[in-house]
Amino acid sequence: MVTSATVKSQPSADQFAEGVAAGDRAMLARAITLIESTKPEHQALAQQVLQQLLPRTGGAIRLGITGVPGVGKSTTIDQLGMNLVESGLKVAVLAVDPTSRRTGGSILGDKTRMSQLSQSPNAFIRPSPSAGTLGGVARKTRETMAIVEAAGFDVVIVETVGVGQSETAVADMVDFFLVLLLPGGGDDLQGIKKGIIELADMIAINKADGDNVMRAERAAAEYRNALHILAPQSATWSPPVLTISGATNVGLDKLWAKILQHRELMTATGEFAQRRREQAVGWMRDMLEARLMDALHSNAKVASELPQIEADVRGGRLLPTLAVDRVMTLMGLA
Repeated sequence: MVTSATVKSQPSADQFAEGVAAGDRAMLARAITLIESTKPEHQALAQQVLQQLLPRTGGAIRLGITGVPGVGKSTTIDQLGMNLVESGLKVAVLAVDPTSRRTGGSILGDKTRMSQLSQSPNAFIRPSPSAGTLGGVARKTRETMAIVEAAGFDVVIVETVGVGQSETAVADMVDFFLVLLLPGGGDDLQGIKKGIIELADMIAINKADGDNVMRAERAAAEYRNALHILAPQSATWSPPVLTISGATNVGLDKLWAKILQHRELMTATGEFAQRRREQAVGWMRDMLEARLMDALHSNAKVASELPQIEADVRGGRLLPTLAVDRVMTLMGLA
């Protein structure tokens, strides 16, 4: 039940913006919750907050990390994040959890998997259920990224659910896309499709420790050969292949040095700024598609007639193309 006291307890856009800009962690968490809300009034307020904070965004290094299940993403992020924090940087991790398509439930266990980083006052870990969205990337990840940047975080890491063609959604919102792989699986590229390798700014063979060191080196050589066949995304940057161990903190210094080198080179050529501009347009297009879908589902005429339209398509009585035309007409768009 919404009471006057409840309404009054909601901060204004100015209060949200001031709190986030001041680094108030409680206000930061509330602002992200506001962004993730599906209520129209919350969405309207969230956009006001984001607009006010816009001048404070864009300064962070945006790093996307993906990999097959069990590759050690959380362990690697935990140690890499601690290295960065100890060097004086503030690190935010946006960990997108798998959400059950049946129940809608999500296991938000990232804070327990990143035990070191979660205890650091200069780190912020935010698990978000993916809600079945493309590539396991939460629909609001871009806005959340902007909020944590405005709060003064120097590095924003987006950890994704796994690997698949839809991981392009991650690559399209970060500055550097890192693919983690396991040692010893070069022949079938561990089920990773060519498109993912083409998106990678770097490949790191993880768990290169103990008896795995030689296997990791062999896997790295195989992936280097695979990358030579592919045309690089940029004439400036050829994706390197490193061997690392997130568990023992081996190779993470070299990994971070490569990320910084990439940013320096891409900034010098203007490709960094161009990439950010294209991402902003992509964000706008994604939001436009989302708004159109929201308008579709909230349209009373569509809601009343869509079940019958779907039944006609399912029964073979109506062509899908004509069904789309009918829905567009109901929305006043045809």
